[in-house]
Amino acid sequence: MPELPRSLTRSWSSTLKLPKSTFPARVTPADQAKYLRRCTDDLYAWQRRERPADRPFVLHDGPPYANGGLHVGHALNKILKDIICRVQLGKGKAVRYVPGWDCHGLPIELKALEAQKELGETNNGPVSAAVIRKAARKLAGKAVKDQMKGFRGFAVMGDWENHWKTMDKAFEKRQLGIFREMVEKGLIYRRFKPVYWSPSTGTALAEAELEYKEDHTSTAALVKFPLVSVPPHLAQNPLLQVKDLSAVIWTTTPWTLPANAVIAVHPDLEYTIVQSETHGHLLIAQTRIEYLQNILKEDLSVIVPAIRGSELADRTTYRPLFKGPDADVQPIITADFVTADSGSGLVHCAPGHGMDDYEACVSRGIPAFAPVDDQGRFTDQAMPSDPAKLSGKSVLDEGNTAALEYVQSEGHLIAKHLYEHKYPYDWRSKRPIIIRATEQWFADVADIRSSAVKALDDVNFVPASGRQRLENFVKNRSEWCISRQRAWGVPIPALYHQGTGEAVLTKDTVSHIMNVIEQRGIDAWWTDDADDLAWIPPFLQDASGPGYRRGTDTMDVWFDSGTSWAEIDTPYSNGHPSDVYLEGTDQHRGWFQSGLLTFTAHQLASGKSDAPRAPFKHLITHGFTLDEEGRKMSKSIGNTIEPQAIMDGTLLPPLKPRKGKGKQQAESKGPVYDALGPDALRMWAASSDYTRDVVIGKQVLQTVNTSLHKYRVTFKLLLGALSDFRLENRLPHDQLQHVDRIALMHLSQMVVASQKACENFEFYKAVNAINRWANLEFSAFYMEAIKDRLYTYGENSPSRRAAQTTLFHIYHYLQEVLAPITPMLVEETWEHTPEAIKSRCEHPLRRVAAVPDSEWQTPTLETDYQDLVAVHGAIKTAQETARAKKEMGSSLQSFVHIVLPEGVNGSVFQRNLAELPDQFVVSSVTLGAPGEVTPSAIVDAQWHYTEEYQLLSGQKGTVHVFTPQAGKCPRCWRYVVPEQPAEEESLCGRCDDVVQQLDAVKSS
Repeated sequence: MPELPRSLTRSWSSTLKLPKSTFPARVTPADQAKYLRRCTDDLYAWQRRERPADRPFVLHDGPPYANGGLHVGHALNKILKDIICRVQLGKGKAVRYVPGWDCHGLPIELKALEAQKELGETNNGPVSAAVIRKAARKLAGKAVKDQMKGFRGFAVMGDWENHWKTMDKAFEKRQLGIFREMVEKGLIYRRFKPVYWSPSTGTALAEAELEYKEDHTSTAALVKFPLVSVPPHLAQNPLLQVKDLSAVIWTTTPWTLPANAVIAVHPDLEYTIVQSETHGHLLIAQTRIEYLQNILKEDLSVIVPAIRGSELADRTTYRPLFKGPDADVQPIITADFVTADSGSGLVHCAPGHGMDDYEACVSRGIPAFAPVDDQGRFTDQAMPSDPAKLSGKSVLDEGNTAALEYVQSEGHLIAKHLYEHKYPYDWRSKRPIIIRATEQWFADVADIRSSAVKALDDVNFVPASGRQRLENFVKNRSEWCISRQRAWGVPIPALYHQGTGEAVLTKDTVSHIMNVIEQRGIDAWWTDDADDLAWIPPFLQDASGPGYRRGTDTMDVWFDSGTSWAEIDTPYSNGHPSDVYLEGTDQHRGWFQSGLLTFTAHQLASGKSDAPRAPFKHLITHGFTLDEEGRKMSKSIGNTIEPQAIMDGTLLPPLKPRKGKGKQQAESKGPVYDALGPDALRMWAASSDYTRDVVIGKQVLQTVNTSLHKYRVTFKLLLGALSDFRLENRLPHDQLQHVDRIALMHLSQMVVASQKACENFEFYKAVNAINRWANLEFSAFYMEAIKDRLYTYGENSPSRRAAQTTLFHIYHYLQEVLAPITPMLVEETWEHTPEAIKSRCEHPLRRVAAVPDSEWQTPTLETDYQDLVAVHGAIKTAQETARAKKEMGSSLQSFVHIVLPEGVNGSVFQRNLAELPDQFVVSSVTLGAPGEVTPSAIVDAQWHYTEEYQLLSGQKGTVHVFTPQAGKCPRCWRYVVPEQPAEEESLCGRCDDVVQQLDAVKSS
């Protein structure tokens, strides 16, 4: 090809090395499905085959409840777990993550009952346990299938095919085995004592199943109990008429008065007897006189000024209010829980309806009495002398009112008022609970809690405050009510004597029942004939006696999920079955605690350890999801966000209009949105400080999408710049240009910060480090500085290869740091990686993440960078002034003269003068000393602006930005061509050399 005369205009773009890449601006749905499979199922299967089995990492899944659809809280939880697993994968570990589901319990049972009603199969009568269980199993199975599909769509990798469910036969068998160990150890017992009871759902509840309503309103009452006897020295007081003397109590649960057994005082409090015109003589705490006067609206006369509680105890009796005139008198006792902070300073105790009351009474041989049925209604025993007055009435509603009306009618009511306070509710039905004594099965926590707390010593808590929270829950718990009066669950394998009702629960009876379950299935416990002797061990079978029956109680679902550590089949790491447990902060009182207690009991019962370990090495908790106004997500408020809407982009407008979408078409079909897929959800989760409550909304997601878009643009740029790069083209560090070495220093800092943050489970710090680097140090600094080298220099020039070497390192490490967070994007980059690079590198999702080369961290480079940024900032300020006056356009349309501060020698500007035009993206840079005469080129320039800068050392200098003093090169657009006739078009010397080389290659 003959060379064109230089005087003729020529298209120079064909001579430039513009970036070329197949990486698309957007990913198609079909490609997303392909990448999703590769970075989840295929990757998990690969690492299970290839990673060494002696380097396991186990993240044990806190099972979500198999009921209903997924919300953003589910997404936050599962994605955080997946990021942790992928970080460990990047450390060369063999990851074990087997998802699980909690399938038993009341919500599913209630849904099953509702489904039977809709099918018309209840006939308005009770539904059999067998029918409930069949329907519940079907509902749970469908929910598991639907939720699994959703979780997998979040790009969560795991052993989905081998997932576990608490309703699986193998799981239930392991659970019963652990229960048997605790029975053998004596840790399981049955007792009639008060428990949390839900009248709305008809079952006992664990503390973890309660939620507290802050503004619950009760009818509080001041009630007087007539005293029968008092200590002798009080009875001899001539001013005191014992027959007119009453003890005053204050209660927020008047419905418990029929179950009153004692009145408690504090042994060290001072009590007094006062005289009221309307209520006679009253016994009350000395500090509560003013309170009583305000209630009665009268002045009270003090008859006996000071009586210690210890003087009253066991020598004072009173008459109960609901047991009739012939009832035995009841004592006043002492109890440490009594205070004089509110009420009267005397506490009415009903051991059948209060935990503290029960403990105080049982130690004195006073039995619990609870005349309330499963539905929370009074029984005939509430008022034996006149059962119709209370029987059948709800204690939380009309029964409470009726009890107060009776007290008032008998002249024992001093006052009543509405009282707003914190009160426990059933977290499922959202209805208030009561405390009620029933026959229940308990696990003895008191016997193992010290070992359980000790087991937390070597556990890492994230956040650290979780340690105290969990320890407090365990320390303050003496027993765990594990029985539930429901049909859908694992049965408590107890047998009951049909004559006496006595329960039998031993290692041998449980073993026998487990064998029958193995043969017949667990549902047979309910479906087999009630008299089927197969369930009764031979040693309990007596043809002459009434025999035994199977119980109907099921185990607390927290016992189900609490024993899930038993499904882990990987050798324990330092005594811990799992490396990580991660759930919401509410699980300190739920799954974390039940897992800790059951694993501690298992170790002690099996004799495997005298110093038990926790089932987890790291315990991580996350907060709840809130909207942008700080409100908890709620369907009733209408502020919920569906995870799918985040992934398919329907929440946000596109970052840029799509090609081919005309205005008319867009208006007819609605706005066009960018679908960023699972990575959008994952970026939101990773960028949140999950140790607190996590905010989500359009503004938050817009920031997330902007970051993802930045990553995509960055990868497209990198892939384009590396399209003709081969690994053999790489240059050693000492042959790179100064700006390249600065870029690698920044890259190293970002990678190290990201890796450290991920190791500490602080993913938001990793995202912050990546975003800062991408926006400032890479995009705004390095890429601006090397574009000219990449596009206009000769293909194999050392300068261009140095830039490509640097970009290759950036590409390599950016894939690694983003691999745990945005695996879909990383998988896509690998698809479009040039074959010359791909054939020599390992897949980024399979690599063992490396620490950047230590030589990249040269201390002086940071100072150089800060000084360059300071001068560049001054140059940009001057250029903006020129732009505002329309004196210049491109930054190349300027010359720069830097006046260095006094005494500056060996600065980055002096050492790298030849590189400065590229770094500042200007056409020329010259240096001057302080006090020198301003060059005439500046003085005579068409425009000229001066700005001051300050170096990191504090020294100040100035920069002059002025009109270029040379012509524009038509190929590289730098103003470096000597002045020439207007009709001629000449290249700069560098471009001329490149073009001649290209022409020579074409000619040959």
